[in-house]
Amino acid sequence: MKKLILFVLVAFFFSTKLMAWEPIPLTVSGDIYDMPIGNGNGRPSIEVPLVYIEDYTLSFEANHPDYVLIIRDEDGSVVYNAVVPAGTSTVVLPATLSGDFELRLYPDGTAYFFYGYINI
Repeated sequence: MKKLILFVLVAFFFSTKLMAWEPIPLTVSGDIYDMPIGNGNGRPSIEVPLVYIEDYTLSFEANHPDYVLIIRDEDGSVVYNAVVPAGTSTVVLPATLSGDFELRLYPDGTAYFFYGYINI
């Protein structure tokens, strides 16, 4: 009986912990038509990455390319930048950041980027 109660408590802890991660809605931007594909007709399909935030920690999906991460404040000034190597699952942002920011992810070797907005 004690094992069952312990299992339920652990399962509850992890389920509530995972529920705290908030997805960041990302949009693609940049000149995707500069990408050399096929005969140059049509728009290439681009998979928008899944990125989550909890407090000051960003969480990335398992299979992602190298990214350049840039955080801009409301004035457009860069307040944080970092390289996120392929396969990195989390990045901890500086605790000195507070407020509304634009997050940008530049995939390695592409003519486009992803952006979204966060509040920390």
